[in-house]
Amino acid sequence: MELTVTAAPPPGKLAEAAAQVEALSDALVSAVPDDSLPVPRFTGYDVDVEDRTGLTDSMPFDMVAGACNPLAPPLEVWFDPPVARGRAVFTPTYEGAPGWVHGAALAAAFDIVLTAANVLVDAAGPTVWLTIRYRRPTLVGVESLFESEVTELTEKRTHSRGVLRQNGKVTVEAEGEFVNIDRGKIAALHRIQTKAEGSD
Repeated sequence: MELTVTAAPPPGKLAEAAAQVEALSDALVSAVPDDSLPVPRFTGYDVDVEDRTGLTDSMPFDMVAGACNPLAPPLEVWFDPPVARGRAVFTPTYEGAPGWVHGAALAAAFDIVLTAANVLVDAAGPTVWLTIRYRRPTLVGVESLFESEVTELTEKRTHSRGVLRQNGKVTVEAEGEFVNIDRGKIAALHRIQTKAEGSD
C-alpha cells in the first residue's frame, strides 16, 4: 500500500507490477466463499484486558487495527487500566496535506482507541457520535501515541475521550458516545460468525 504512493517506477516496470497484481487477484478470487456465508474475520469474542494484543488480535481484518488488512496502519492497542492506549506510525499512505496525516485516518483510529477504553468497563458498542478536535498537525512517519478513558457510563450509553500525542505534544483530542449493547447479543453474532467459519 505504501509503495503505491511512494514508488516512482518507469512505465515498463509499472505495467509489469500491475500484471503481477492482476495474476495474484485471479489466483485468490476462486477462494472467495459463497455469498450466503459471511467471511470469518473475527477470531474471538472475549478480550483479555491483561493481554497487550488481545483487542487487535481479535480483529485481524479490521481496517484500522487489523494486521491482515492492507488498509490498516496498523494501529496497536493495549490496556493500561483504567486507560486504553494505542500506537501507530502513519506512512504516506495516510497523508492529507503534505507531510500531515489525513484527519479521516485519525478519526478512524480514535474510534478504535475509544472503544478499547469502553471494553475496560465492559461497555463496548456501536458509535453514536465522534467529535475530533485537531490541535496541530499530526506528522507522517512520526510515532503517534493514543490514550483514552471512559468519562461517563449510564445504562444505555458510554462516553469516552482521548488524546493523541507526538513527541509529547497533543495534536488531536477526541470524544465519543457509544451504545451499550447487551453482551449476549454481541456474543450471539460471534457464534454465527464462528459457525459460518466451521462450515467452510
